[in-house]
Amino acid sequence: MKRYLLPALFSMLMAQGAYAAAFQISDIRVNGLQRVSAGSVFSALPLNIGDEVDDPELVEATRSLFRTGFFQDIQLGRDGDVLVINLVERPSISSIELEGNKAIKSEDLLKGLSAAGLAEGEIFQRATLEGVRNELLRQYVSQGRYSADIEAQVIPEPRNRVALKIVIDEGSIAAISHINVVGNTVFPTEDLVDLFELKTSGWFSFLRNDDKYSREKLSGDLERLRSYYLDRGYINMNVASTQVSITPDKKNVYITVNITEGERYSISDVRLSGDLVVSEDEIKRLMLIEPGQIFSRQVMTSTSDLISRRLGNEGYTFASVNGIPEINEEDKTVAVTFYVDPGKRAYVNRINFRGNTKTEDQVLRREMRQMEGGWASTYLIDQSKTRLERLGFFKEVNVETVPVPGTDDLIDVNYSVEEQPSGSVTASLGFSQSSGIILGGSISQNNFFGTGNRVSIGANRSDYQTSLSFGFMDPYFTVDGMSFGYNAFYRTTDYDELDVDVTSYAVDSYGAGFNFGYPISDTSRLSFGMSAQHDKIKSGIYTVQEILGFLDSEGDNFTNLFFDASWSQSTLNRGVFPDRGHSQSLSWHVTVPGSDLQFYTMDYRGQRFFPMTEDLTLRLHTDLGFGRGFGGTDRMPFYEHYYAGGIGSVRGFEDSTLGPKSTPNANDPDQDSLPFGGNIKLTGGAEVIFPAPFVKDQRSLRTALFFDVGNIYDTQCTRTKTVEGDNNPGCGDVDLGELRYSVGVGLSWLTALGPLGFSLAMPLNADSADDAQVFQFTLGQTF
Repeated sequence: MKRYLLPALFSMLMAQGAYAAAFQISDIRVNGLQRVSAGSVFSALPLNIGDEVDDPELVEATRSLFRTGFFQDIQLGRDGDVLVINLVERPSISSIELEGNKAIKSEDLLKGLSAAGLAEGEIFQRATLEGVRNELLRQYVSQGRYSADIEAQVIPEPRNRVALKIVIDEGSIAAISHINVVGNTVFPTEDLVDLFELKTSGWFSFLRNDDKYSREKLSGDLERLRSYYLDRGYINMNVASTQVSITPDKKNVYITVNITEGERYSISDVRLSGDLVVSEDEIKRLMLIEPGQIFSRQVMTSTSDLISRRLGNEGYTFASVNGIPEINEEDKTVAVTFYVDPGKRAYVNRINFRGNTKTEDQVLRREMRQMEGGWASTYLIDQSKTRLERLGFFKEVNVETVPVPGTDDLIDVNYSVEEQPSGSVTASLGFSQSSGIILGGSISQNNFFGTGNRVSIGANRSDYQTSLSFGFMDPYFTVDGMSFGYNAFYRTTDYDELDVDVTSYAVDSYGAGFNFGYPISDTSRLSFGMSAQHDKIKSGIYTVQEILGFLDSEGDNFTNLFFDASWSQSTLNRGVFPDRGHSQSLSWHVTVPGSDLQFYTMDYRGQRFFPMTEDLTLRLHTDLGFGRGFGGTDRMPFYEHYYAGGIGSVRGFEDSTLGPKSTPNANDPDQDSLPFGGNIKLTGGAEVIFPAPFVKDQRSLRTALFFDVGNIYDTQCTRTKTVEGDNNPGCGDVDLGELRYSVGVGLSWLTALGPLGFSLAMPLNADSADDAQVFQFTLGQTF
């Protein structure tokens, strides 16, 4: 207030003749300084010794000192020819205390206060404090806390200091109690309200937080409402007004939207104009809009986008296609003209990669379908982005096209990626009552040292098992995408050393193989391979009857040569955690002449993703297998049997426990029947993938509600039911009534050590012979 009264004060002094005459300053004396330096005063004062001053100049000098913000009172006087300046400094802030805040952290509040100039040691200005108070209230209102109140207390302290105490009453969050649309006659109010992102309070509002009023969300909802009408022919639809009211207790919000629908319009004519570049017939085939249809802005916009992308495929990256509606009010029709401006054809100058801190540039560059020097094709640029995402090496891939400065027909294509773990590491050191001392470790890396090669190395040692394995795959053995890989393993297993009630036998196995593949399209691949494997089996005292029967008829020492062939296809949008597209594979594994055993297996795996909403995705998947012997026997080796149960199969049942059971050994009448597998596998299921609550970054995490189904069958099963109630599911012909079902929730997390999976499942039709397991987890499983 003193700032505004000061000019009036000087006018009164002038009228009284206090400073009737100007004078020349011989000296300047400053009184009242405590913390502010004299230098700061003189630097802000527009007067110097020797200046001749009058009253207007003194008024301006006072204003200059006030503008520094250091002083709350300034008085200028004269002692002879000496200019006397009496100052009262503003107090400094000794401390700031916050009380009552929970929704906004104290650290964030103090940072905001400091940015506004309110911090310990700073000069205190009440106007700044009031501005901060109003801003805090606005923040609470944006959270729906309309009853929030803030009291700022200024407590004087010695030595011209003040302590600030800000007492906050955050109040309760006001919830939306009612949303109403007025003026609609064509569509029911319920259908229109369902379009809104804002919702009235419900059971899950505390999770979705969608019952809190937000001006920004309401604006988006109104635009969504307009689009709904415009896409159904009501081209003159208008939102006349909106009313947002709050109850007196500031706990409930009511929203009313007033609209005018107007008349419904249809398409009378569709025309093309401009430089079409490609044939008119080809562009017309892209048109989703035609005469006689009800006008839709979305369809018109989609048609423009399709034409733009088609021109972009020919190198006209910056083509402009605008659909302009011409309204005829008399017959309620709309004529739409698409104006095409292709611009100049653009060529690719450089393709650049950013963010690949581990993966080599050549690994990314060989996935490019857009070439440098060629014209810029929108389709090829997008296809290259998709291929990078399918590698599974990156959390996110983004692409942008940037014009080259100084040219009008060159662009740079910049791909930015964010690396993610692309393998798994496991290690074990411990003691098990059943297995003894356990030492082991394995490394599986799909992007070995950033080369894009796949390498796996494993070694494990326990009292009953020793295993060594190595595998290598180069997906680009040749520049045209031919892959080459090889593997080798050695494994000895002696179940007599395992101190649990399992079937007794030992098997020593070693083998090696190679394979190569060739792409037959951008999404399909053929692969072939050869391998050799030697198996030596030893029976034990309590070996089950099925194994003894196999050894009696076939022997115990086998060397087999295998031929492998497979076909695979993938249109998935990502290599890890995809949510769009499908993948499938069909493989054949068969022994060749010269092998000791004759058998084959055929396997099919498939999955498809169906977007349900913006946040929900349905995944359907299946895993089928069939094996059979030939050349005089229909039986396949027992150690090649299929197994099911556990994560990656039918969750809710223990790993590899579904299907037929063995016949106990006659030497041990107390021996239980054990899982024995079979030659047919039928598994599948459905999942609804949804965002994990309370997690901001969903790229490395996946949650799903699942329904699993499956079982194992053995069509050459030799065990018979010996007593009433003896159940051996899956033994004999395929009986779909023996399928096992489970439901539950699963979580997959991509960690630095590899994929980590959890599931909570409930079997729906478990048999007395089944082994149920509600909670399951795995580390390092491939997703």
